[in-house]
Amino acid sequence: MNGTNSIDPRVLKELLQLQVMGRINLLSGDTDTSSTDDSSDFSTLLNTLMGQASGSDLDGQSLLNPMTGNNIPSSLGALNKAYSPLQSWSRTTSTSQFDDLIKEASAKYGVDESLVKAVIQQESDFNHQAVSPAGAKGLMQLMDGTGRGYGVTNPFDPKQNVDAGTHFLSNLIQKYNGNEGVALAAYNAGPGRVDRLGIKNDQDLSNKLHQLPKETQAYVSQVLGHKMKFSL
Repeated sequence: MNGTNSIDPRVLKELLQLQVMGRINLLSGDTDTSSTDDSSDFSTLLNTLMGQASGSDLDGQSLLNPMTGNNIPSSLGALNKAYSPLQSWSRTTSTSQFDDLIKEASAKYGVDESLVKAVIQQESDFNHQAVSPAGAKGLMQLMDGTGRGYGVTNPFDPKQNVDAGTHFLSNLIQKYNGNEGVALAAYNAGPGRVDRLGIKNDQDLSNKLHQLPKETQAYVSQVLGHKMKFSL
């Protein structure tokens, strides 16, 4: 994170409050960190956020969302070590033009609205005309076969794309019993690859993360990071 980026004062306030209350938790796969270590880690984090730590960043740390309590599940220890939740805090992507579509699809299929936004940001950066080298299209980067399976006739139509992509994501979350990390891995790499590795929950994903493509490894942590941002 660049020291010149502004920090939302609400986040800073909550961080300070949580530190005083002893509730801040910088996850590194070990949930028994001592209060002394927490204090040191908090100081490092705060200095970084305020631009006082020269040339430093947040890589290798995972931060509890101070306003919602959301974080990468503790079972995803491997992702905790590679995840920088504030890495895109200063990004100013405008999502307002698609808010109503996202809200409607989220409610329709029972998927957290912030998760849908997170997937869209990672997949297309909210460009409804995006096309990947592999041929995935639209906001949620649907492959033609997947889109047809969910009734899509025009993948560049935001309404169709968001509805189908959210429906697909909802089915994956249900398939993997609410384990969002696994659902995201399947969204990126395909459920067939995830199933062949015997990954059924987030603990399995953590244990076998190295067997998935590096793109998928990064994808899961990045989407969960975006979700945290949109949850604020």
